[in-house]
Amino acid sequence: MRPSVLEPEWDFAGTTAGPLGAAMIGYRDAGGAGLDLRVAGTSAITVVIGFGDREVMVDDALGRRTLGGFVAGLPMDAMRVRSERAECVEIRVSPVRAYSLLGVAPSELGHGVVSLDDLWGPRAQRLREQLATARNWDERFALTKSFLAQGDRPTHSPDPEVLAGWHRILASHGQVRIGALADTVGWSHKRLLARFESQIGLTPKRAAMLVRFRHAVDGLLAGLPAADVAVDCGYTDQAHLCRDVSAFADHTPGALQTEYLSAIAQHRYRAWGKFFQYRAGTAGR
Repeated sequence: MRPSVLEPEWDFAGTTAGPLGAAMIGYRDAGGAGLDLRVAGTSAITVVIGFGDREVMVDDALGRRTLGGFVAGLPMDAMRVRSERAECVEIRVSPVRAYSLLGVAPSELGHGVVSLDDLWGPRAQRLREQLATARNWDERFALTKSFLAQGDRPTHSPDPEVLAGWHRILASHGQVRIGALADTVGWSHKRLLARFESQIGLTPKRAAMLVRFRHAVDGLLAGLPAADVAVDCGYTDQAHLCRDVSAFADHTPGALQTEYLSAIAQHRYRAWGKFFQYRAGTAGR
């Protein structure tokens, strides 16, 4: 998708497809509005790369840090990301492609973010410098795609049974019984749990909870009553929905509807759409 200016304060570009199982957006704080994002759990690996000397302050499970870029895995606790003058490329990667594209297993990412300097070393700084000198979003996206493709190791992929289980969780919007999931792939419950967690980063049950939560977020941000969203998404009752929203977003459903809708947050939400939310197949998340 071609870049566009959606508001005077933000130069926003998205969504463009990257290597298989990945996509990216870009945004620059053109008006000095400042970046202040409340980030909830999502069913993709998230990578944020700041340009040049632009850094972001992250408050997460590991405390407060100022970073040039980071990667956040599926187990991520709710966090806050801020910057006085953000310039970023943001990538979302399906967990089934995380190890091959990023060089780190999803299970190793933990509940806080991992610095890109720790993940990629000097290569991360060189990429940030290249992005800073690029003339436009097309060049920045091309540089980022090339960077990911150079490190791609397609042989590092999950078991077919794990892939099948993940895709079924996506297709059902998280409404799947784990026992039935194990039967479908022909594994014992114990084997599925262990292999799934080591290769996706979450147990099948937790992954299903996360995908169902993201389905609920769509309804809540569309303004639907929490009680209706609970029914539509298969929660036992509204209290059950509230517990999941608290677990993945550290907010109540009502607060989620009001506090996650800053201008840049709305741009990001619309740009990502359903790209990674429910899509099955090799590029699904």
